[in-house]
Amino acid sequence: MSTIIKNGTIITASDTYIADIHIDGDTIKQIGVNLPINNHEVIDATGRYVIPGGIDVHTHLNLDVGIAVAKDDFYTGTVAAACGGTTTIVDHMGFGPKGCNLKHQVDAYHGYADGKAVIDYSFHGVLQHVNEEILDEMEEIINNEGIPSFKAYLTYDYKLSDMEVLKVLIRLKELGGLTTVHPENDAAVNYLRSYYSQKGMLTPIYHALSRPQECEAEAINRMINLAAIAGNAPLYIVHLSCGLGLDYIKMASERGQKVYAETCPQYLLLDDESYNDPNNEGLKYIMSPPLRKKQDQEKLWKGIRDGFIQVVATDHCPFDFNGHKQLGKDDFTKCPNGTPGIETRVPLLFSEGVSKGRISINKFVEIIAANPAKIFGLYPQKGTIAVGADADIVIIDPKKEVVMTNSILHENVDYTAYEGMRLKGYPVLTLVRGKVVAKDNKFVGEAGYGKFIKRSINL
Repeated sequence: MSTIIKNGTIITASDTYIADIHIDGDTIKQIGVNLPINNHEVIDATGRYVIPGGIDVHTHLNLDVGIAVAKDDFYTGTVAAACGGTTTIVDHMGFGPKGCNLKHQVDAYHGYADGKAVIDYSFHGVLQHVNEEILDEMEEIINNEGIPSFKAYLTYDYKLSDMEVLKVLIRLKELGGLTTVHPENDAAVNYLRSYYSQKGMLTPIYHALSRPQECEAEAINRMINLAAIAGNAPLYIVHLSCGLGLDYIKMASERGQKVYAETCPQYLLLDDESYNDPNNEGLKYIMSPPLRKKQDQEKLWKGIRDGFIQVVATDHCPFDFNGHKQLGKDDFTKCPNGTPGIETRVPLLFSEGVSKGRISINKFVEIIAANPAKIFGLYPQKGTIAVGADADIVIIDPKKEVVMTNSILHENVDYTAYEGMRLKGYPVLTLVRGKVVAKDNKFVGEAGYGKFIKRSINL
């Protein structure tokens, strides 16, 4: 199929200009002014922004946390992503059986996604333990499976020790891979959770108090120093939530370390006062790391503007409020962690970032598409609008006003953390490899259209 997108304002991370885009099959064939229509299908984008499709490099689909299974699978989750202007995801795979090798979860997740995903996708490897067999297997996962990024948890059941993380950093640097880290000080968190539990302090606010910013920041700084010991191994910090952690990242970056950071819309737009919402609604915001103080929000926005935070992802982890989250109604430690957001990221960042003047529109494209593609080995196939790139394109109507409610979303969960928020600017058309998959907030694609993308990182 051949399509012309006419008269749109094309936005990349570096450029803004009005032109037409000729799409032939999966890819962008030509960009120019007044391209001939001939027999092409025409999409009129006059007065609208034409951006590269969003890339969400932190999702949790089909996630089983033992006490609950995430509500979105690779069909419902990617439908929601498409309607929200995201055309590619890189999913953080959940843990497998104790002692399993790396490929076990790769195979399991291919089973979850094949025939279901409606947009393109990849996976991050997940580390549950580290020994010589795992370190050797990394080469196969990177070269044969096309998965060059791996996640290390510093807390939860399969937390890694500092020695294990150091071995991973050294090995992935050798192989051209990337270590991503969930940074929290496990000992401090468990001490505080036990302290509050013993005193009967079990309402949602104590979730936040049991995971203070110092627990996150200490772990970030520790990982930065281990990465330095590993010969400046590239390090990616997931879901940064606090200004103190950002301070450590900034210092490391200024001394030349390869430290990359992502934050999420919830940390830019919500704060810990939400934990005090009545009727147990504070349970909606139990996630790790937790929501921080309002002053942390502006520090994070500044970190984005200054380039120390390169990516905004979602950590989409959908558990129903009226089911799963109620497990914590009498004890916050029993509540499954996570909040939905795969569909709301692009419109929230456009409205709260671009429309309100917090960031430029080029910075917006940089953090939702270009930088995720560059850091995780998808660029220039994805993350930009250029001849030869995949025709992953989103059209945003900057004048469209929307009241965010769960009823208009496609996420398979019974709440949104942004209920009632008024947005200015919203995606109205999403194309994945030249095919329209969402139009005017309706899904028009098909299950199984999404392809697994093998990645190769060059940092």
